[in-house]
Amino acid sequence: MIVVAHRGASKAEQENTIAAFVRAGEMGAAMVELDVRRTADDAMVVHHDAEVTALGIIAAHPRAILPDYIPDLADALDACEGMQVNVEIKSHLKEPDYDPAQRLAAMVVELLLSRSDQDRMLISSFDLDTLVAVRSLAPQLRTGFLYTRPKPDPEAMFAELRRAGHEAIHPYHLGVNGTLVEQAHAAGLQVNTWTVDDPDRIVELRDWGVDAVITNVPDIALSTIATR
Repeated sequence: MIVVAHRGASKAEQENTIAAFVRAGEMGAAMVELDVRRTADDAMVVHHDAEVTALGIIAAHPRAILPDYIPDLADALDACEGMQVNVEIKSHLKEPDYDPAQRLAAMVVELLLSRSDQDRMLISSFDLDTLVAVRSLAPQLRTGFLYTRPKPDPEAMFAELRRAGHEAIHPYHLGVNGTLVEQAHAAGLQVNTWTVDDPDRIVELRDWGVDAVITNVPDIALSTIATR
């Protein structure tokens, strides 16, 4: 099981910042998870929420007036050198920057294809249409479907995801058990679960065969895996 630093080493540094990504690498994380959104002038920036405190919706403002701590996606990817990167494309029906035209997906794909390190990238999203758009533009990029609540027929969903070419599921960890891991693996999908900071739960997930655990405390997760 590999350890994925959730928004970087986000307990040690401000989340989704260059400092958090660099610290994750120093701690030994194999992968970093980060969030990308689009600005009004089509810059790609790394931030979890659709809004910035005291400013408002990111998609309604130009890049130049965003706080300095918010990095551009390209700079964030560079800061994660030596690690894999899970780029979560933020596009949710209930959020103010929902992107049904998939402009952000196309921009992310264009950037990744322009780089020589695209093999270390994994694209995830809660919006399945976003992942479909990514695969239609660049089927060579790895994709994983994010979800929160357990599904009524997971085996059918897993089979459909794999037929569509996706490589992973990213379920919330409280919906994960040994049976789900077995079903996903039987369908040919990796299981990368979020967000887990409790050492006992990390061990349990590892013993079920989970492929990756996404955590705010990569140092603690790595120590737990090594010693238990």
